[in-house]
Amino acid sequence: MEIITKKKLHLVSGRFGRPLAEEIASELSVPLGEANLVNFANGEVHCRYGESIRGSDVFIIQSHGMHEDMSINDAIMEQLVMVDAAKRASAKRITVVCPFYGYARQDRKATGREPITAKLVANLFKTAGASRLVSVDLHSGQIQGFFDGPVDHLTAMPVLIDRLREIEGEMVIVSPDAGRVKVAERYAGQLGADLAIVHKRRLRDANNTVEAKDIVGEVQGRVCVVIDDMIDTGGTIVAAADLLKEKGASAIYIATTHAVFSGPAVDKLKNAPVEKVIITNTLPLPAEKEFDKLETLSIAPIIARAINAVFKDTSVSEIFQAANYA
Repeated sequence: MEIITKKKLHLVSGRFGRPLAEEIASELSVPLGEANLVNFANGEVHCRYGESIRGSDVFIIQSHGMHEDMSINDAIMEQLVMVDAAKRASAKRITVVCPFYGYARQDRKATGREPITAKLVANLFKTAGASRLVSVDLHSGQIQGFFDGPVDHLTAMPVLIDRLREIEGEMVIVSPDAGRVKVAERYAGQLGADLAIVHKRRLRDANNTVEAKDIVGEVQGRVCVVIDDMIDTGGTIVAAADLLKEKGASAIYIATTHAVFSGPAVDKLKNAPVEKVIITNTLPLPAEKEFDKLETLSIAPIIARAINAVFKDTSVSEIFQAANYA
């Protein structure tokens, strides 16, 4: 007896960041399935897929962020519940797509008696039944090794670079700290720009407080583009922008993948001496966090091409020629 089976792609989204999932579905020309997510009175999450997913290649999309009705922990737990439901519904393969990976900054023990929560999150998804993980611009590359299975680490670089090419003037790519230098070098190479580095220190007696000390590189009279993977409270980026202005930069732009925008970040960025804050839509932004200087680019085409490659069992890195594959 011989049975010829057909592969089926099933795309489904959690409740956080659904507009991005809808864009991805549109890029792939596939419908976005229904997980029928509801909360019980005590806050517990329930999931029931609206159609059979037996034997399907299931991609579960959810960024790990927060809004007024959901914490980052809620977003992670909801995606875990969806993975478990897919496994118990006999999905053939389950891929977790988290454009923004939660707890990515807790990737090592900086001091004693601390957790490595990025590894814990990876373990949770593996235990729930995920066989593969797709993410964009992880805070550190080592997180790829935390998940016991294939990890497709995408980067928003091509999307951001296409926009940065439109900026006129002699450009300098600026790393806001020593940890981002390698990424900034890649941007500088793509754009044919020089590189500068902000030397900074964090104040020990104040959380999320950064003091920019000096600039390594020539920025006077030049267009400076500060590159980072995320903006959380905005302390690092705004301190860098203030110092660049003090050093005579003719214009300052900020380009980042993940707009976390916690606490006072929006007010800081509004008042910062920058022309534009260019972000991607890995995290949805509520209307109250949008402002005139903000410009949002879509990451959906990159994620869609990666999902298509995974589904067809072709090389993700080769289809992008490593240009947007970290």
